[in-house]
Amino acid sequence: MRIRSRDVTAFNYIAYIVIGLFALITVLPFVIVISNSFASEHSIIYYGYSLFPKEFSLDAYEMVFQNPEKMLRSYGLTIFTTVVGSAVSLFFSMMAAYVMFRKDVKYRNGLAFFLYFTTLFNGGLVPFYLMIVQDLHLKNHLLVLLLCGMFNVFNILILRNFINGSIPDALIESAKIDGAGDFRIFMGIVLPLSKPAMAAIGMFTALGYWNDWWTPLMFIEKENLYTLQYTLYRILSSANFSTQMVNSIPRIDMPKESLKLALTIVATGPIVLLYPFVQRFFVQGITVGAVKG
Repeated sequence: MRIRSRDVTAFNYIAYIVIGLFALITVLPFVIVISNSFASEHSIIYYGYSLFPKEFSLDAYEMVFQNPEKMLRSYGLTIFTTVVGSAVSLFFSMMAAYVMFRKDVKYRNGLAFFLYFTTLFNGGLVPFYLMIVQDLHLKNHLLVLLLCGMFNVFNILILRNFINGSIPDALIESAKIDGAGDFRIFMGIVLPLSKPAMAAIGMFTALGYWNDWWTPLMFIEKENLYTLQYTLYRILSSANFSTQMVNSIPRIDMPKESLKLALTIVATGPIVLLYPFVQRFFVQGITVGAVKG
């Protein structure tokens, strides 16, 4: 039966309306966060959260940026660790995935089992801390911010499955016949054909670096190596402590609730602005393998 164009048009309108409502429901909480981050502490306490602030105030942002040099340094360090760490992590993860993909590698199954075994059992926090501090001597070092979040076994296994399902063995064999070496094949064939998966895994890796506050909490004592998330964590902790006076009487003149919202905007703003540029590759990467044809 042939579908009439009028029916298709009506269906499209209904679909757009439903999707638009869902998008509005999704965006509305974030709009409320942005709006109330500019509200005064008094209006939030007495009137609650609203779509439009009752009393406009910049106290929360003034408290966040009361030391602009420290914030800019934290931003720069976080951007550096996110970009460099994600790029290096993605490159070496792809190399590990490619090695386990190659059927002519003798111990590839043993390597895969060894990597997967580390996700089931680990030595715990104390041995990890002692290894970083006493054996590797990375405490108060920039490398600790890069190395701690660099490798994720599940990401390597996902990349291996993507290569296995998307790159035919015949393509690798034909490149070998033409005289290409393993590294040439990896750089010229595997990496270009794996862009969707790399975009998806790269996004998750970048989010991990961007939101990392635990690593500087454990291993960093120098203020010039504080990342953005850890700096915001210290600001919020200081505000929570300062709002309690003698006899635990809360102060309402210091922004506390609006400070939390302002910190959310400061922390998530760059990632929100970056996401639209990688959304196409991200969607392709997470849907790879969902439909087989």
